[in-house]
Amino acid sequence: MTKSKQYYCLQPAKFKLDGGAMFGIIPKPLWNKVHPSDEDNRIDLALRLELIKTENKIIIVDTGIGDYHGDKFDGHFDVRGAKSPLVKALNEIGLKADDVTDIIISHMHFDHIGGLGQQTQNGIEPVFQKAKLHLHKSHYEYAHNPTERDAGSFHMHYFDPMIEWYKEHKLVQWHDGEEGTIIAMEEGDIKFKCSFGHTPWLMHPYDEKFIYLSDLIPTSNHIHIPWVMGYDINPGVTTEYKRKFLDFVCDNKLTAIFEHDPVYWGAKIENDGKKYVASTRYEAAELSVFKID
Repeated sequence: MTKSKQYYCLQPAKFKLDGGAMFGIIPKPLWNKVHPSDEDNRIDLALRLELIKTENKIIIVDTGIGDYHGDKFDGHFDVRGAKSPLVKALNEIGLKADDVTDIIISHMHFDHIGGLGQQTQNGIEPVFQKAKLHLHKSHYEYAHNPTERDAGSFHMHYFDPMIEWYKEHKLVQWHDGEEGTIIAMEEGDIKFKCSFGHTPWLMHPYDEKFIYLSDLIPTSNHIHIPWVMGYDINPGVTTEYKRKFLDFVCDNKLTAIFEHDPVYWGAKIENDGKKYVASTRYEAAELSVFKID
């Protein structure tokens, strides 16, 4: 009998970013209809993570923004979340931080790796001290030498000490290349494919059911190929990889998980002959953790 996985979405916090930046060259009268902005032109966004539970593994994909940046930062991005949000979410399904066996980081922007750490008297320390940390080596190298345009997205003064801790404890597993296996399991391997355009070597974990699209397609409103974020380092390349990934999603009948969509946690996607569309969207529960299937 084949062993199975259980899947959850963790939603440790919400935040806001500029709507124009999130939709790039798309005019506001178009994107504002489907994703309305506030008086400061900011749109509401989720910080949604995937949790995969097996008999022997508790795997978390990305970690959110963290809770230690300070009032000025939290006000700028309207960060809304409790203290120790990931630990509290895990507690709701009977888990502790030390139960987590693997943390997969899609890329090292502050809203994806921030929840890896917590503020202590000794500075920022890892939350998940029993977990193996999965990083893409080429992206890690890029994060230490980004362009001036995207350097502000990499808060390495926070994250390097944590990663060094994982290195010292021999808990970092490096991945490289454009695709491969992250975790081999009897229940079905966790694999990855990389995209480019948003940031080099953005790692997308997937298995036989779900794919984590991260910032390649951050919300269901970004499925349409030209709707690309202004944050992307090379938007034209993003469009090429969106098509590749959407074909992969459709061909393999995967459910896409949207990291930043405040309304829908995921969707089934199809090509209707003219464009890619969400044939079924799955509404997110107003909970810090909920099961998906």
